[in-house]
This record gives sequence, structure tokens and C-alpha cells, in this order.
Amino acid sequence: MEGSITLPLWLFLLLLVAALWLLLEHLLLPVFRRYFRRRVVRVIAEVNTRLNIGIRPFQLTRKQALIDQLAFDDHVVAAMKEYAAENDMPKALVHEKVLRYANEIAPSFNAYVYFRFGYWLARSLGHMLYRVRVGLFDDGELSRVDPNASVVFVMNHRSNMDYLLVSFLVAEKAAISYAVGEWARIWPLQTLIKSMGAFFVRRNSRNALYRRVLERYVHHATRAGVCQAVFLEGGLTRDGLLRQPKLGFLDYMLRDYHPEIDRDIVFVPVGVNYDRVLEDVSLVRKLDPESAPRSTWFVIKTSFGFALKTLLMKREKRWFRFGYAAVNFGNPVSMTEYCQQQDIDLSTLDRDARFAHIDQLGHRLMDEISAVVPILPVALMCEVMLANQADWISELGAKTVAVARIGDLQARGAPIKVSASACEDVLTAALSMLEGRGLIESRDGLIRAKPEALDLLNYYANSIKHWKTGSSTCAES
Repeated sequence: MEGSITLPLWLFLLLLVAALWLLLEHLLLPVFRRYFRRRVVRVIAEVNTRLNIGIRPFQLTRKQALIDQLAFDDHVVAAMKEYAAENDMPKALVHEKVLRYANEIAPSFNAYVYFRFGYWLARSLGHMLYRVRVGLFDDGELSRVDPNASVVFVMNHRSNMDYLLVSFLVAEKAAISYAVGEWARIWPLQTLIKSMGAFFVRRNSRNALYRRVLERYVHHATRAGVCQAVFLEGGLTRDGLLRQPKLGFLDYMLRDYHPEIDRDIVFVPVGVNYDRVLEDVSLVRKLDPESAPRSTWFVIKTSFGFALKTLLMKREKRWFRFGYAAVNFGNPVSMTEYCQQQDIDLSTLDRDARFAHIDQLGHRLMDEISAVVPILPVALMCEVMLANQADWISELGAKTVAVARIGDLQARGAPIKVSASACEDVLTAALSMLEGRGLIESRDGLIRAKPEALDLLNYYANSIKHWKTGSSTCAES
């Protein structure tokens, strides 16, 4: 029997798409999955031989398993019942809400993405924009931390570059899991960030059910020994000052901590500073309540133009424009030792008593952070220009004042490393950066701060203001 069958074009295309999909689903995707799974296993085996803090099994747990663990956690189930009763909602709807929260929070860590792509990206961007400097002020204490402990890097927060900078600087020691805000919940950035082990946080949420799900995730991750990084101030500083510590994450980690039986939790203070913060203008602008909000189109256009202009610069010019980015690590604080010294068990205390101790710990950690925030040339020169803002001064006079300030800071043990031989060049470059950005003006060989640039000059000077009186104080939130 011979003949032909004629199909409409739309049906032929539909069958073709279906055939291609079946080919992809049942042949190509399984091959790719096996290939990448082998690569991931090799990466994990390789990095675990050189990391001070190995990749924990909790980090390798499938995302769906983490979601189920959170959704059926005893504390979460109790919170669901309470929420359903208070809001007169069916338990099934509350359970769906919890599943959405858990899906939003839980990461999907991929060791290959983290150590192959993420590390390369963070290192490339960091070195492309800045002269990166790192100082281990703990004299090797970080290397002596118990490898089975839960290590938490507690940091000040000056820029969104903090995530990248610290990640690649400690990549030889640990894989860090960050708490990131709503800014990162955009496609495709969201998928990349979650694959690097980060978890999303609604920082200003007052929803008790959501906070309970977040608390239990932090609790499980900490008990499993996942290396985490927390911005103790809660968000970016807008005026450059160190802020009061936010206690929520510390409470999540410590409210059920039993020093006698649980693995040690070790807080490592980290101080971060920049000669130029990429978001400085927008951060300072938010201090003015009368400033009009920027449109999304303006933000996209400005960001794209900035990125394109930066990529087209030669490396030397980029370094000259952005200067130094520096990170210092302080002395680790062991919670096992801390609880022994204070003779406390936080898990046995009521809420008020527990928060009193956590508040004390939070301020101690902020003091440790402030003690290691790097003192950079631009911040020093901003101090000098602000102190003489009403007068025209010579460059030599400004640098002389800065040199005296450096000597005083070094005598007090401040985290500043400027050799006498390099001091002249470093301070000259800092003044050139300020003049190039239009923050200072020159006339007849003299310089002074521009009146319209005082907010930005204060922003940078404030990063080291806690050394002005010798105290490590923080700004009120």
C-alpha cells in the first residue's frame, strides 16, 4: 500500500519539538548530568585536601531535601499551627506558604560552580578594579581553629564587593555561605548565587512564620558546621560609620547552643575597607530624605555605562582610579571558651537574659571588627581635607599632617601598613584620586575640599573615625 500523509506545518513543528525534547530529556541531559557529577566529585575531593574547613555534608544535600527538612521541622510545625490559628487559615495553605519560604531560603550549593567559576569571577573582578591587600592580624590563629568547628566570619559591610572580595581571599581555607538580601533575587543572578551556597534573607520582614523558617535554617547550618559569613551591621553603611550590631543572626545561632555537647562556634572578625566604594554616591544620597528615588532605567543605564567604561580602561588606570581594597582578619572568638568564661549556657536562659548576653557578645565582636578595619590612604587624606576645609593648604602641608597621623596610628597599633619609603607616593596617589573625582579643588598650588563634596569626604573619613579618640565606637542604627 503506497501513499503519502500530509501534515499541517504546525503539527509537524509540534512533533519535531516533542522529538527533540524527548532526545534531550532521555539521552543528552543524563549524559551531561553524569559528566558534571563526576567533575563535582573530583572538585570536592581536590579542595577538601587543602581546605582548613572542609565542605560539610549539609552543603551537598539536595535542595529539595533541605526544603523538606525545614518544612517538617518541629519548631516550624508548631509555628505553622500558631500562624493558622491566629490568621484563621487552613493548615494546607500555611504549609504551602512555608514551602515557598523554605524554597526561597535554601541554597543549592555546587562545588564546581563555587571553586571553578565563582572563585575565578571573584578574583578577576577584585584584581581588575583594585589593588587587593590582605592582612592576617591573628598571627596564624585562623589556621589553628578546630576544623570541626562552625566558623562564622563576622564583617563590616561597606560595599556589595565585600561578597566577592572575602570569598576569593578565603577560598583556600573554606567555602563561605552568605546571607544575601533582596537585591540578588533577580534572574539569572539568583541561580548563580544560590549555586555558590548563599541563602536569601528578607531583612526587614516582620512575619513571625518566615522568621521561624529562617531561624531553623541558620540553626541547622550552624550545627552542621557550615562556614558562614554574616554582616553584623545588618546592611550597608550609608555614612561610612560602623553601625550598631544586629543581633538576630547571633540569636539564631546561639539560642539552642549547648557548649558542653555541641561543636564549637568560632566567630572570626573581618574588617573591610576601600579607597573607593563603587556605590558611594548612591549610598550617601540616601542620607537625604528629600532626594528623589532613581528610576530603574536610570540605574540600569548608569550601571551599564560604568561597567563598560571600566572594562575599557587599562589596568594601571583602573588601579589609579579605584586604589586599594583591603581585608584584615582578627582574633577568633570561640563560643565554647566564651561560655566557660561567662559561666553561661545560652540554651537554658529566657529570652531577655539570653539577649542581654548576645548583645554583649555582639558589641565585643563589633569592637574586634573595628580594631582590624584597614586604614587606607584615601580615608587619611579625607580626614586631613575635612580638618582644613575652610582653608587653602599646600599638598606638602596636607601630606605632612597625614604622615604625623600615620605615625600616631602605628604607635597605637592600628591596622595601617605604609612604609616610610612608600609614604610619599601613596599619599600623592590618594590626593590625585580625590582631585580626579572632583572631591577637592586646586588653585595656585594649593588645595581644599569642595563644599559640595563634604558628604562623600565624610563618608570615607568616617571609616576610620573610631580611631580618632582611640575608642571603637559604632554609630547608632
